[in-house]
Order: sequence, then C-alpha cells, then structure tokens
Amino acid sequence: MKKYLSFALGFCLVTTTISAQKTLIHCGTLIDAVKNEAQSQMTIVVEGKKITAIQKGYATPTTNDKVVDLKSKTIMPGLTDMHVHLEQETSKGGEIKRYQLSQADIAFDAAKYAKTTLLAGFTGVRDLGGSGVNIALRNAINKGTVIGPRIFTSGRTIATTGGHGDPSNGLADKYTLDSHYLSGVVNGVDECRQAVRQRYKEGSDCIKITATGGVLSIAKSGKAPQFTEEEIRAIVETAKDYGYHVAAHAHGTEGIKRAVKGGVTTIEHGTFLDDEGIELMKKNGTYLVPTILAGKTVADSAKVPGYYHPLVVPKALETGPLIQATFGKAYKAGVKIAFGTDSGVSIHGYNAYEFQYMVEAGMPAMEVIKSATIVPAEIMGTQKESGSIEIGKLADIIATDGNPLQDITAMRKVSFVMKDGVIYKQ
Repeated sequence: MKKYLSFALGFCLVTTTISAQKTLIHCGTLIDAVKNEAQSQMTIVVEGKKITAIQKGYATPTTNDKVVDLKSKTIMPGLTDMHVHLEQETSKGGEIKRYQLSQADIAFDAAKYAKTTLLAGFTGVRDLGGSGVNIALRNAINKGTVIGPRIFTSGRTIATTGGHGDPSNGLADKYTLDSHYLSGVVNGVDECRQAVRQRYKEGSDCIKITATGGVLSIAKSGKAPQFTEEEIRAIVETAKDYGYHVAAHAHGTEGIKRAVKGGVTTIEHGTFLDDEGIELMKKNGTYLVPTILAGKTVADSAKVPGYYHPLVVPKALETGPLIQATFGKAYKAGVKIAFGTDSGVSIHGYNAYEFQYMVEAGMPAMEVIKSATIVPAEIMGTQKESGSIEIGKLADIIATDGNPLQDITAMRKVSFVMKDGVIYKQ
C-alpha cells in the first residue's frame, strides 16, 4: 500500500510517494484458528489495523518494514473471554463494596482490570452485567482513552424481583436504590420487553438474563428458575428485533431448560445440566459457556472464614466443584462450547487457567483454543473481522512462550499482544 504526499515548492506542486510501513511477524509456530493443525515458519504481514498477507517462510523485509521476531513462540489470534465482569473483582467481604463504591471508583477499577485482561492475551471480552460503567469503558477503549480489550457488553443484567441480578438483594428495607439502578428488574412479559428496549437505548451490544438463582447473590437458592418460559421468549424475540443475542446465567436444571426452549444463544455455567437439557441444547444449537475457573474460585474462597456472606457459602461449596464435570459431559455429548471464565468472580488476568481446566475435562487443546477465538466471533457476528488469522481481518495477534498444543499451560505465558495492529506487550 502506498500513500501520496503533495506539497508546494515555489509555484509548483510536487507529488511523491511514501511506502506505508509494514510489520512482518516471523512466527515459529502459527495456530490460525482456521486449520486444525499448526503451521511452522510463517510470516504475517500487518499494515495499519489489518492483516494483509500470510506467507510460508520468513519474508525478507524492505527498508521501511518493521520485523517482529517471534520465531521461538507460538502465535495465534487474540483471545476472547465470553463471560467477564470488568467492573469488579473478588475480595473478602466484597458484597459490601456494592454500597461503598461510587461510579467513579468502579470506573477506575474497571480501567485497571481491562488493561490487565488485554495484557493476558484477551483482545476481546463479552462483559455480562454491570452498573453501566461497562458501556462507558467500551466507548473509552474504542476512542483510545484507556487501554483494554474490545468489549462486547450487555450493560445491566435483566433479572426478576429478588432474583440473581437484583441489585437490592441484601439491602435493608429502610434503604432504597434509585430507579435507574433497578431498571433491569422486571416481572411479566411487558416489563421484559421494555427492559430489552432500555438496554438498546443505553447502548448495549447483547442481552444478559439471570434465568436461575446464582451463587454470589444474597439469596437462599442458587438453582430455582427465575423467569417463566414466556418471559424468556419475550426477551429473546425483542432482542432479535435489535440484532441482539441473549446470554442466560443458569445453574439449575429447570431454568436451563426454560432458557433453551425460550431461544437464548448461550447458557452461562450450566452447573446442573442433565441429559434432557443436553439434548435440548444440541437440538437448538445453544452454546455452553462453562466458567470452570469461577466454580473453582468460589469453592476455594467459601472455605475462608468471612470471605462470603453466610447465604453464599453453602451455594459456593455445592455448585463450584460441579461445573468442570458438567462441562466435560456436555462437550462429549456434542454441545457447542464457547470459552468463558466469569472473571471478576475470579481475579482478572488469570483467565487462561480455564484452558487447562477444559483440557482436563476432555476437550482437545486445538478445540479449546478455537472456543476462545473463532467461536466467540461466530456468536457475536464479528467473524468477518476477527477470530482467526486470515487476510483482511483485524490484526489481533498474541504469542505464547511454549506450544499450547503440547502443554496447554503455555496459554498462561503470553509474551506478545497486538490489538488492531498496535503492539501492547512484547
């Protein structure tokens, strides 16, 4: 690609050509998320934000070219975590922070967590639920104001009264929240439709519902269904009008089935998924986002005295240890899988531990890598732009020190991160 520069010299207009700088990435091992095998000794050519060529061998640079020597590394597309919460991070007694932190406090923390996530190799995330700061953070990253991954966010979660996602849970009656904070708490079909429209107004990219109880909410049940199938169907139908897909937090068996029948795109966690639910997911093409890391984190943290509210502890001890086995069963049965960690419930930047847990449960390393690259792009409808290393796609590229196809723990050793053609870590 050439750029043309014109300037006045006396009374004459002089035009000269300047060759745009290319970045040549010399790859020792390349996993492009298209082929099922890795390739060796390859060159990726980047111009601006895009990949413009992929060549066998190590291309010789011209005078203006920049070379990135990754001959000893394994290169792959930037990763996408399909379930994070960038506005928060686990801590002892953390539920009280909901009432102590201002929106400004949350925003500064979120910016820090976003940068940490990007430097861990995740050039994209789907942020599933927050106070609305997640939308502002997305916009700030897109503008270049702060550093972070490309964010695809649901904004505020849609929940039922008292359900997982009702921000007033655990709040004494004498205190009230502004109606703005309760705009995602709904009951009945009409309110469900209105909430989706409100998310559209606020600028969300997708919809998140809490189809069952959850572990960390200050409420007794983590399994009970919290929407009717009719309500879920109304949410999904309205979401489709706006080009949204719907993600459903769901632990309990009945709530999972209602969500799948109602037409959601992804089931988050799926802890108590049974054989009937597995068949429903396969029939409907519903993805499971397992979040094994979150399960292990809450199970461990619940053993620390005072770490969680007393209502949370028994739910964490029961639910957390089951997620990995459920995932393994669902994968082996043929359920479609997308990578997600629920980071925020765990520590940001530790996302890559999920790869190890997925491999331990029986998913081959190459498939696990694809579940964090091309599969998220397919769900979010961005596969023409991202998710794999192909000519014409955005230059979201990372490198690990080892080969994750031989040792999946190499995914925790990201030494190079490029997003939109800009190098953030080398």
